[in-house]
Amino acid sequence: MAGTRPIPRPLWKAAALSGMASYLDAGLIVSISVNLAIYRDSYDMGVWMAGAISAIVTGCIAVGSLVGGRLADLFGRRRVYNWDIFCFAIGALVITFAPDDITLLAGVLVAGLAAGADLPTSLAVVSDAAPSWARGRLVAFTQVMWMLGITVAIFLGFALSTTGMTGARLITGQLALAALVTWAMRSRLKPADAPSETDTGTAAESISLKGVWTRAAMLPMAATFVFYVTWGLGANTFGQFGTYLLVTVSDASQSLATGINLAFIPIGVLLTFAFVRVADSPWRDRLFHVAAVVQILAFVIASLTAGALAGMLVFFVLYQLSNPFAGEANYKVWSQLTLPADTRGTTQGLTYALSRGVFAVAAFFTPALADHSPSVLLWTITACMTAAAFAGVFIIRVLVPRSASTVPDRADLRVPST
Repeated sequence: MAGTRPIPRPLWKAAALSGMASYLDAGLIVSISVNLAIYRDSYDMGVWMAGAISAIVTGCIAVGSLVGGRLADLFGRRRVYNWDIFCFAIGALVITFAPDDITLLAGVLVAGLAAGADLPTSLAVVSDAAPSWARGRLVAFTQVMWMLGITVAIFLGFALSTTGMTGARLITGQLALAALVTWAMRSRLKPADAPSETDTGTAAESISLKGVWTRAAMLPMAATFVFYVTWGLGANTFGQFGTYLLVTVSDASQSLATGINLAFIPIGVLLTFAFVRVADSPWRDRLFHVAAVVQILAFVIASLTAGALAGMLVFFVLYQLSNPFAGEANYKVWSQLTLPADTRGTTQGLTYALSRGVFAVAAFFTPALADHSPSVLLWTITACMTAAAFAGVFIIRVLVPRSASTVPDRADLRVPST
């Protein structure tokens, strides 16, 4: 079976370095979530300021995805791939040493823009280098890095939960260090790049624009956007506000809240590895149907209990069991399989940007809505998860089979090396 064919080590290395975009993206969002209550107390923030910080990080990721993906297609994916990670490190350092909330916002602005730019670019880089029989596994592996970003941030949040701002600075400081190390390693990597990198800027722009506005690009773009934006409203809310909601709605302590998140994370990590194993096989899409139902059930239970601690514990178990097989990993693989190869940076950047823009608006209102009515917040998310399930079924039954028979294989390009 194609999914069991060994993948050369240099390709795994390229996937890991590209996956650092997901690690830093998740790490930034979850670090802000874990530290939000601490920032609120240290900087004397109200609920609207807390929402603004979360909205800004998500909004900047959205803008960065749009601009970064486009620039990568026009001027070379490797160039953007190398330098956006360095800019992230600068932003993370500003967040780490911020003396006040204004400086914190400035750091979030820089780090968010850089993280957003790196997401579509890094996925396009690894997809360009991957042979068709390995593309699903290599792209899915970036989701393992996403889970590791969450795990490290939550673990440090739990371990440092009693240290206040000192712990908060260490949590974001490790992101800056990771970004600098990745930048140094990426600078030595020689990934295969898109054909547009060797073309003139004018030619690349012309091809890119044609590719973006054709039916071949618009339909998969629309479908993957609908899936990602509806699924992501739930995932992003609990990614940014999971600890905050446990503290403010479920009446858990900071230590208990971070501990609950940490306890269930290993399930998600192990199952994400399992998804990587099946990402190039028919089981990838078969498992989606079951996982999507379990995921909806998880949010129904959270909604029925109005965020009570017992209900949230059941929610976290079911969510971690289902999320790896019916979440962002699916979106990443489906996007690389169905979007036109020459404009992957631009087209996926658009879906990332639009989705993260919606997440940013939602994040701004989430603390106030949770304070007003946790039930309304949770039932709204449940409805979004249901819509995501239907969008995923459409992609599986219509777009994936169509792309398999019509999209030419641009894989088997030169293998990255150091």
